[in-house]
Amino acid sequence: MKIISALWYRNIKIFARNRVQLAFTVIMPFFFLYVFNAIFKNDNIDNPVNYMLAGIVITTVFQTALSIATGTIEDIVSGFMKEVLVSPVRRIQISVGQLLSAATIATIQGIIIVVIGYFIGLKFTSILTPVAVVGVMITVGLVFSGLGLFLAALIKNSQTFQIVQAAVMMPLTFLCGAYIPLSLLPNVLLYFAYFNPMTYTTAFFRTVILEKTSLTAEQLVAEQLAFKIGNFIITPAISMGIVLVFGAVFLMLATYVFSKVDFSKINRSKSKEGDIWA
Repeated sequence: MKIISALWYRNIKIFARNRVQLAFTVIMPFFFLYVFNAIFKNDNIDNPVNYMLAGIVITTVFQTALSIATGTIEDIVSGFMKEVLVSPVRRIQISVGQLLSAATIATIQGIIIVVIGYFIGLKFTSILTPVAVVGVMITVGLVFSGLGLFLAALIKNSQTFQIVQAAVMMPLTFLCGAYIPLSLLPNVLLYFAYFNPMTYTTAFFRTVILEKTSLTAEQLVAEQLAFKIGNFIITPAISMGIVLVFGAVFLMLATYVFSKVDFSKINRSKSKEGDIWA
């Protein structure tokens, strides 16, 4: 437990010291809110600003959890991870420490945006809503930090990881309905959106933060909080189940690959040559 808390505290401290990154993390979501709000049109949505803000909050949590894996790569290449492995600790403890710190940082950034959003119109009628919102953000942070750690364990070069990260993050972000309504997507991209775990993550989170849990299935479909595929409706509850399944897969892959990777074969001097599939 000590190694987990030590790694968690170390990563949180590094995050707190990087004030430039924190500032841009807060500024960029509201920049996207301003830019995309003009094209976010849906007659069934009463408050499109709050609707879009909810999507921006959860995508920020997703992107932060995924990008925190860059720190894992830096630890690997710098040799810090090798020094940790010299100590009598299990790799599962190291991976848990990395996952928890990534989820914590992602949740903190999500909370900051929610607090600011509260002053521009986001309101809660139930005291339980903020608790549920934080709980969902923690879960989503764990789910996608698992994906990030899995990629970090495969990719040993930060430059290569930036390319892979963009290739993974961009389609998952823009094909989930957070910035662009799914109704505006061509049919080909719509099918991809249905296979995107962020689509269901965004729908469930919006249902919780906008307090839409009492709506009927037809109303949820109209507001794109539920999805009708054929005669079957994927409700927000089913969406969360899908996210948890993806999360279980990501976490198992992350811990397995992290426990098997051979850190001794990583050359610290590598800066442009990324080894993938060690």
